[in-house]
Amino acid sequence: MNNDEKILQLKKERDKARSELYVLYEISNAMRTSLKLYDVLYIILTGVTAHAGLGFNRAMLFLVNEKKSRIEGKMGIGPHSGEEADKIWKQIDKEKSDLHSLIENYKASNKMADSKFNRLVLDLKFPLEKETGGIIAAAITENKPIHITKDKLSNYHATPLLKKIHMDEFAVVPMITKDKTIGAIVVDNIFNKKAITPDEIRILTMFATQAGLAIENSKLYEKTVLQSQINSLTRLWNHGYCQYKLKEEVKKAKEIKSPLSLIMLDLDNFKALNDTLGHQTGDQVLKDTSAIIKEYCRKSDYPCRYGGEEFAIILPHTNKEQAYAIAERIREAIENYKFSYNKTSITKKISISLGISCLGTSSNNNKTILLSNADKALYEAKHTGKNKTIIYNE
Repeated sequence: MNNDEKILQLKKERDKARSELYVLYEISNAMRTSLKLYDVLYIILTGVTAHAGLGFNRAMLFLVNEKKSRIEGKMGIGPHSGEEADKIWKQIDKEKSDLHSLIENYKASNKMADSKFNRLVLDLKFPLEKETGGIIAAAITENKPIHITKDKLSNYHATPLLKKIHMDEFAVVPMITKDKTIGAIVVDNIFNKKAITPDEIRILTMFATQAGLAIENSKLYEKTVLQSQINSLTRLWNHGYCQYKLKEEVKKAKEIKSPLSLIMLDLDNFKALNDTLGHQTGDQVLKDTSAIIKEYCRKSDYPCRYGGEEFAIILPHTNKEQAYAIAERIREAIENYKFSYNKTSITKKISISLGISCLGTSSNNNKTILLSNADKALYEAKHTGKNKTIIYNE
């Protein structure tokens, strides 16, 4: 190779390095636009699959669940079929979409969650041990990328990933943070059949490190936000979150014409209990009551400490009959519970009164009225004997 050829080769390598750095810079900037985990995952995989990014046909992101010692599919971006791929790529070429516009289009439409490929990835769960977890577990536990070419594919037919998703060639790259491996990114070119090169794996590995740090920051942010929305004594949602969530659920219920109910409940004679047995005993009663409320709520419900000895439970997709049944189960459980403090039984009878209001009538159609009506029903329960459930009736 003469000097001119060497110079030309060096220029090509320089231009390639610049291009790679620019792509990494653009994706890194995009990842800084949100601290919400779902948004961050989407930005990461858009960067991996977009033509303005790393340009793979499909990408999947898996995270380690340390408590359950398994790897869980969190998001998949890419077409489900060749026809869908052709349609998407033609649309992108027509609109000349860059990375920023692709991300903004997602935020505007939020349709990605409904894609067939994403739903498929969300159902994937593998053991963390590489003997049973397969290629993804091996990449994570060994902290190194794995590239499976077409000629090696037959050796891996038993791996759990390939039993669920057909791939001709693919790469798995671990996401390594400062002190641990938190997951992996899996990529392939199932539709255009383009071979995955060592350079592409090198760039993807560099990017995966940035992605891992972005995910860790997002998790820390969401944990902080969550703590700010939880009441420290009862571990239920706090008053502020109750107000926010009720507004959101009212909006959703009206949009999809779904029932929504609200239970307001209050400990009977709580002031007298505090005055005679002390605030420490009162706090323990609030904790025990909260645990019972949480136990009898469904996963879709939102139990909140509204203030003092008053609680609220938001029940999406729930009519008044269903809400009444839940309220009565909670009331009876508290009535029959043997409250104690310092292993000494509390002899005072502890009970609750409950008021229920439901969305759906012409006058009862916003958050303020829903709260007001539940309060009116609770007031009636309090002043007609206590230890009962009343449904607001217009």
